[in-house]
Amino acid sequence: MKILQNTGEPIYLQIAGQFKEDILAGKLKQGEYLPSIRSLAKDLKISVITTMKAYEQLETEGLVTGVQGKGFYVNAQDSQMLKEQHLRKVEQCLAEAIQAARIAGMTENELVETLHTLLRYEEDY
Repeated sequence: MKILQNTGEPIYLQIAGQFKEDILAGKLKQGEYLPSIRSLAKDLKISVITTMKAYEQLETEGLVTGVQGKGFYVNAQDSQMLKEQHLRKVEQCLAEAIQAARIAGMTENELVETLHTLLRYEEDY
């Protein structure tokens, strides 16, 4: 797990975001326990309070459940919710790409052709 100090994004949100990505991508499965709060804090050299805040964020989003004395485990994920989460991420990334293309002076056709090229490249691998 990578924590970046100069992003302006709070550390607890960086941690929660990385776990969220792993859960939504299926890297962390239903019933799997997250690292203990203390061990994660020690590994990342951060406060236990910061780690707890990250886990509470995940719990608020319904991705994990805390069990007294055992820690936090990954909840079952609704496939429709997962699809919506991924669609939102695609829309966000495409919006950022459109903005970058405008700054670069690309035409709509150039942007679409770039997308098609990338899609063909992905199919080959």
